[in-house]
Amino acid sequence: MLKVSRQPDGRPEIFHSVQGEGVNTGKPAVFLRLSLCNLACTWCDTRYTWDWEQYDPKEQILELPVEDIAREILRYDCRYLVVTGGEPMIQHKELVPLLKHLKSYYIEIETNGTIVPRSELVGLIDQWSVSPKLENSGNPPSARESPRAYKFFSELPSSCFKYVIQQENDLMEVKRMIQEYDIAREKVALMPEGKDTEAILGRSRWLVGLCKNEGYMLSTRLQVLLWDNKRGM
Repeated sequence: MLKVSRQPDGRPEIFHSVQGEGVNTGKPAVFLRLSLCNLACTWCDTRYTWDWEQYDPKEQILELPVEDIAREILRYDCRYLVVTGGEPMIQHKELVPLLKHLKSYYIEIETNGTIVPRSELVGLIDQWSVSPKLENSGNPPSARESPRAYKFFSELPSSCFKYVIQQENDLMEVKRMIQEYDIAREKVALMPEGKDTEAILGRSRWLVGLCKNEGYMLSTRLQVLLWDNKRGM
């Protein structure tokens, strides 16, 4: 059984769209959003997956067998799956049988990079989109940075790193992480924090300069630019 985010209409949050962030931006994909997270980012736009002070978990979580989830994913004529959350690695053991069932898919997992995945899972994943949290997330260092997990993902060839940026000072923290964990610049993307078009575009304009100067990628938030902050789009 997997704990899946429940949409307002009661259906599991499994939907067909395009990837809005990271190295695969713009590619058509099926999304599976899992519930639960081990962090509490102040700017999180999926608080309904973990903030049980604001949301009722009985209303936000569906516990579904692997067969039902696979059936829903297979409804779509698309062989690119993005597993997101929440934090999918909380359920990495439970994910293995589902992803084995979907071997024909190109599979990307979005993770905050604090939990080392099971070796059995690693072999099933084509792309790891690792988004370590910075001080701007509001999480304490002990929660947001796991040296063991950071080192694991930095050495994994299929990993890319995506950092949420609010202000130019955040870049100093990014540089420290890159140096400390020996991450290649070409594997790093900077993404503007924002839940609306104005914030995304405003920050993107000065992030372009940072990316040009430092050799990083720029990641937008295409889903916000297209559909604001609506779920399941």
